[in-house]
Amino acid sequence: MTFKLKRYATTPIMAPDIASPWENYNVFNPSVIYANGLFHMHYRAQGVDWISRIGYAVSADGVHFNRLRQPVLQPEYDYESRGVEDPRVTGIDGMFYMAYTAYGPYTGIGGIVADGSILPMIARSTNLIIWERLAPIVRGEDNKDHVLFPRKFNGRYLAFHRRRPFVWLAYSDDLYTWPETDMKQVFGPREDNWWDNTSVGGNGVPIETEHGWLAFYHAYDNTGTYRIGALLLDKESPGKVLARPKEPILWPEELWEMKGDVPRVVFSNANILVGDTVYVYYGGADHVIGLATCKLNDLLDFVLHA
Repeated sequence: MTFKLKRYATTPIMAPDIASPWENYNVFNPSVIYANGLFHMHYRAQGVDWISRIGYAVSADGVHFNRLRQPVLQPEYDYESRGVEDPRVTGIDGMFYMAYTAYGPYTGIGGIVADGSILPMIARSTNLIIWERLAPIVRGEDNKDHVLFPRKFNGRYLAFHRRRPFVWLAYSDDLYTWPETDMKQVFGPREDNWWDNTSVGGNGVPIETEHGWLAFYHAYDNTGTYRIGALLLDKESPGKVLARPKEPILWPEELWEMKGDVPRVVFSNANILVGDTVYVYYGGADHVIGLATCKLNDLLDFVLHA
């Protein structure tokens, strides 16, 4: 049994703005959340200084987006001096939370001590524009691809994060502390000849269904080709994998997915359900933004029976 997301078009839905100094080289790896009847996109952008910033755009139809002229999150502290990257926005109890990667050198700025150059940060907002930084999930390790689940479990926040090459779960009471004793490895690479045999990472916010949590993930093989897959997790114990198809659901095919700043890449931070349609927004070759869709029941049928 095979399944493939349907691309909205053979061209990207968003490309760099050559007139903007902060997003004229690359726009990619977007987060999208559907709220108040609109599609709200936060995307990673790079400009003339090659430092990543996060921009904001809004759309009524999920395809045609209007952008703000200035980024909504950009480096302010030493621990993110080399960029803020790969946003994933979740709505929980009337508040919006952004998981993003802070990229910078060793620092102790703002009470946050990073032993390395990568921090899986959390920020929050009431309006999707102004963001307050909270804290990282972990410190001192190569950890990213984190995203919050859209509801609490027994009063606690739950997040995916990636300890290379595996995807882990972590719990927190307050989004500031994430006890190591409450972390669990969930899934990782598979056999040597498979598409996800080298490293895996979480994508967008998992979707709660009657069958369990539908989660999307990206992976690459020993050729460096990034593809997108899906799996199903237990509804009340998300550390338990119920189903994981052998095949991916999207892979690089178009020229703008095959060639770019990083070739052979489809990389998604957004898989939202609007009505009965799943919208998957993704970066193509770390340069532009694409969109692919499917019906929720069709994808669930594939995940459950492939």
